[in-house]
Amino acid sequence: MAVLPVGTRRKLMKHPLGWIAAGFGAGFSPRAPGTVGSLAALLPWWFLMKDMPLPVYLTVLAVGFGIGVWASHWAIARTGIEDPSLVVWDEYIGMWIALLFLPTGWAWVVAAFVLFRIFDIAKPWPVSWADRKLHGGFGAMLDDAIAGVYALAVVQALAFFLRA
Repeated sequence: MAVLPVGTRRKLMKHPLGWIAAGFGAGFSPRAPGTVGSLAALLPWWFLMKDMPLPVYLTVLAVGFGIGVWASHWAIARTGIEDPSLVVWDEYIGMWIALLFLPTGWAWVVAAFVLFRIFDIAKPWPVSWADRKLHGGFGAMLDDAIAGVYALAVVQALAFFLRA
């Protein structure tokens, strides 16, 4: 991920798509913007999403993914950088996927967060494939969505085996 000059950052934040792409400011963290974006994603999830009925939750994910593709594409076009460090909306969507069907308790939230970050950073296949082969807003969003699915699968497997 490339770091943007301050002037470019200011220009991006003058547009609503820049705010969305940057995760409402989380992407401007000077260190580990992806991790900060993943942490920031916990706030709307905790206060707005965790108790949503499944169809509404899935709709939020789908709409959020679509808006993320649009906002990421816009930010990529404005910066000329394929994966600018400030684009963290993909972390929001990946985290929200990882948190789907989450068992009750903070330990599960921490597990989903850690697993998502591991899969997002390590990029096992097909996360790595999506990261390398798909470009633009869709590519920026899809690799994190797949990392979120991996984290979701591991959390659910852990929950299943720990309950047995």
